[in-house]
Amino acid sequence: MNIDFNKNNDGLVPTIIQDAITKNVLMLGYMNAEALDRTKETGKVTFYSRSKKRLWTKGEESGNFLKLVDIKNDCDNDTLLVSVNPVGPTCHKGTATCWAGDNESNFGFFSELEDTIEQRRNSADGEQSYVATLFEKGINKIAQKVGEEAVETVIEAMDNNDDLFLYESADLLFHYLILLQAKGFTLKDIEAELMRRKK
Repeated sequence: MNIDFNKNNDGLVPTIIQDAITKNVLMLGYMNAEALDRTKETGKVTFYSRSKKRLWTKGEESGNFLKLVDIKNDCDNDTLLVSVNPVGPTCHKGTATCWAGDNESNFGFFSELEDTIEQRRNSADGEQSYVATLFEKGINKIAQKVGEEAVETVIEAMDNNDDLFLYESADLLFHYLILLQAKGFTLKDIEAELMRRKK
């Protein structure tokens, strides 16, 4: 890895920190050559703090370390992209990222869809919302719909019409997200269970 630390007078390069799993951008810091070496040696992301005028390992006070997964440099060799597994929130304000509010999305559009389902459930307007109608009918009806959509997805999987397979797959996933919420869970809970099984 050839990083041009001499491009800027201070010998620092911008360092973008990205969650290795969610791909969310967590924060921006700066590294010099020594900080990069320390990061590689310890496996914990270390920056050069411009305010403290010294090397600073993220989490050295809070315990919210950034465990190194991978380091890449950009096409101009003057910016780093560091993939990490964060231990606790990254931002000093207690959020997962330095750009996020309380409702942080980890699954892109799927998180947006989860939020929409929750809003429709809370509105409880069965005349205006299909989702609200399902919640009004209860867990048995929601589970039944997931079963129906699963069967339809399996049927289309054995056929040669990819468009219908994708259509039914989308229906299945949509109704499954509704079932998750009806049971009091979200995609984050499923992610946690799958990560627990990882060997």
